[in-house]
Amino acid sequence: MQVHSYSYPEGMQFATLEERKEFYSSEFNIERAMSWLQHPSKPCFAVIIGRHTKIYPLKYKDDAEDTIIIDVYSGPHEISEQILEFLPESVYYDRDVYLDDKVVGQELAFDLDPENVKCPIHGELAEKMKKHQGLSFCTLELNMVKEETLRLYEHLKKGFSKLKIVYSGRGFHIHVFDLDAYDLSVEARRKIALDVKNRGFPIDEWVTTGEMRLIRLPFSLNGLVSRIATPLEEGELESFDPFSDARCIPKFLRMKTTSL
Repeated sequence: MQVHSYSYPEGMQFATLEERKEFYSSEFNIERAMSWLQHPSKPCFAVIIGRHTKIYPLKYKDDAEDTIIIDVYSGPHEISEQILEFLPESVYYDRDVYLDDKVVGQELAFDLDPENVKCPIHGELAEKMKKHQGLSFCTLELNMVKEETLRLYEHLKKGFSKLKIVYSGRGFHIHVFDLDAYDLSVEARRKIALDVKNRGFPIDEWVTTGEMRLIRLPFSLNGLVSRIATPLEEGELESFDPFSDARCIPKFLRMKTTSL
């Protein structure tokens, strides 16, 4: 597997296996995450062990780049046990709603990542991809995408009433929990995605259209940047600072800062 060294703002870096273990054994609360989801059916989860970081338990070397689905569990404790077994770089949940193993709906969501904005310093995503830096971003790009999220949130409020914002560790997600939004057809989702793109927002269309049904689980660790996926209230976003807000900084980083 080829290893890429991505460029992130100072203080953001890959989490080690030991740090992932520390977080998921002592800090992560799966019940809190499941309560936030408000999922209409029993949610499915997924992990990616080491696709981007190339950090993984040796026994899972052959599965490091795969998406591993967690859909068989009797309770939250079994989900936590499986996450601790894999020690993944990322944990997701499935936005699809199931009834008798059939998909009957999907949560609508919008994914805004900093690498997708046109940076005056680093250029557009295509330029970064040529340098194998597609997941890299700078502080300026992070601030730009935060402003984009604020604007998109205000736009979406005109059509939806139950919106939630999550700092994903890299960018931001806007989740729509209006019941009628779960019933939107694929074509309707495409129209929404196209409208948003045409208004200049740098969203991941695959997420909004539903082609990518997985999205990062709130309160889990984004192992690419060592930040916790953190739900935010509407009024918090403008002043939110992922470099100082203790809610999104795992204890293993706070301990390092304290010991310096």
